[in-house]
Amino acid sequence: MRRLAAEGLGTFALVFAGTGAIVIDAATGGAVGHVGIALTFGLVVLAMIYAVGDVSGAHINPAVSLGFVVSGRMAPARAAGYILAQCAGAILATLLLLALFPAAPTLGQTHPAGPAWQSCILEGVLTFFLMYVILAVSTGSKEKGLMAGVAVGATIGLEALFAGPITGASMNPARSLAPALVTGDFAHLWLYVLGPVAGAALASPLHAWISGGRDRPA
Repeated sequence: MRRLAAEGLGTFALVFAGTGAIVIDAATGGAVGHVGIALTFGLVVLAMIYAVGDVSGAHINPAVSLGFVVSGRMAPARAAGYILAQCAGAILATLLLLALFPAAPTLGQTHPAGPAWQSCILEGVLTFFLMYVILAVSTGSKEKGLMAGVAVGATIGLEALFAGPITGASMNPARSLAPALVTGDFAHLWLYVLGPVAGAALASPLHAWISGGRDRPA
């Protein structure tokens, strides 16, 4: 239960700060800016890895938990609990944002700026590299170490900087699911689930091969 609470709290913080930056940027006429939004996502993940990484591993992302399952570092049953906690945390954060900013039209929802297939592939590639970095800096299924937070947070900030204008750089099904549920707009949700899950799943065997099978189980 402590692990599940940590995952819920971490995902709550991610969505509240990250999509909150998008909502506040829209409410203030661009005061946060694209760079500010990208930095917010990267910094909140960095902070949560150091805050709850020693408890749950700070996955705060269903795609990451599934990637750990594919790598053999996490049991499927435990991953299922993590995913439920992550989605619950994301939904609670979005409901709080709705209460604070009831006029916000999308609550930070992710939509492709171009063709759906383009954004789906981009989300897959972004999550592939994110998962690869996570596997490289984690022990077992835990992202905890002196530089783990910096490496993972920097990767998210970097990818949000260049890909955010096209896909929203979600890389996280829970982050996209929550505003879709609250607003009732599921038009492009599929690509924000399929892309990240596929990318994370592909990263695991490639990392195991390149690293010489040094993956360690949880």
